[in-house]
Amino acid sequence: MRTWLLPTLLAFALPLHAEDKVVNLYSWADYVSPATLERFEHETGYRVHLDTFDSTEVLETKLLTAGGSYDVVVPSASMLTRLLKAGALQPTDQQAMPGYQALDSDLLGKLAAIDPGNQHAVPYTWGTLGLGLNVQAVEKRLPGVPLDSLDLLFKPEYASKLADCGISLIDSPQEVIGLALHYLGKDPYSKTKADLDAAGALLHGLQPYVSYVANGRQINDLATGDTCLALTYNGDAATAADQARKAGRPYQVQYRIPREGTLVWQDNLAIPKSAPHPEAAKALIAFLLRPESLADLTNTLFFANANTQATALVDAAIRTDPNLYPPSDLRQRLYADQSMSLDAMRQRTRLWTAFRSREQ
Repeated sequence: MRTWLLPTLLAFALPLHAEDKVVNLYSWADYVSPATLERFEHETGYRVHLDTFDSTEVLETKLLTAGGSYDVVVPSASMLTRLLKAGALQPTDQQAMPGYQALDSDLLGKLAAIDPGNQHAVPYTWGTLGLGLNVQAVEKRLPGVPLDSLDLLFKPEYASKLADCGISLIDSPQEVIGLALHYLGKDPYSKTKADLDAAGALLHGLQPYVSYVANGRQINDLATGDTCLALTYNGDAATAADQARKAGRPYQVQYRIPREGTLVWQDNLAIPKSAPHPEAAKALIAFLLRPESLADLTNTLFFANANTQATALVDAAIRTDPNLYPPSDLRQRLYADQSMSLDAMRQRTRLWTAFRSREQ
């Protein structure tokens, strides 16, 4: 099997025309295993230049304005519609890549609704938005209260008792406002003023008890005990749990998918229209899609991945954790990441700015 795959793989490992042996990757911080990039460089001779962003808005702005000099980027599913409409991406030729048939058909199907024929984006990782908890700190203040409920955030009688040990939120207006709407029993992507006013009122009730709103801080603060409740991504909370465990902390950090349901997000690999090294980009994407590459990412960063053949290579404690790989009945309570118009995004940005302006 490996012998006939080798010529195909080499076709992606070698450029079709002369270009610098460089590939420029623009990604979230800590989103690719360093060992994987080292193996790629050793095997192909390409050098990887990694640049990072800390919010989807930063990535989208860059791609929709100048495009930059990046070869591979990691857009969310909700961003793809706008990028494709703007002509900001080029085809990946993913169907010819080794291992394409092993990609999760459900994730490919969701992408096909945005990108017909799966021409411009390749599924990479997926996960949920939920609750990162210092279990002992929360149970001490709220004995007997379910730890898998958004009530911890959105009921003032609960949030007020957790304020002293620290509540934090990711800085993502689209996702947090969508979750607030979902908690209220409304469409997470509603654009009606009444619904958005209701979400704003819910966030206003939470605001006095929030320590901070930021990206990138929750991992360390959960691990060190500086935050006891974080609305964050599953992989970040699981990384914090791993760090706390290795440091011998006297408390347990856990991640919980809210029982009310939540956002299931999907990140993808894509090539900007202006990529200076498109063949190098395809080589890197093909390498990142390998089962061992994706399993390494999941084992290191705790995000579920898009390659079904990688599952067997994922540590048993991770692949059997229902909060990282939710079972089908739980997945039915999750709502998918969707694209929103610029006007709808501006509505939410204004609401979020008003919420942030009241920070202590």
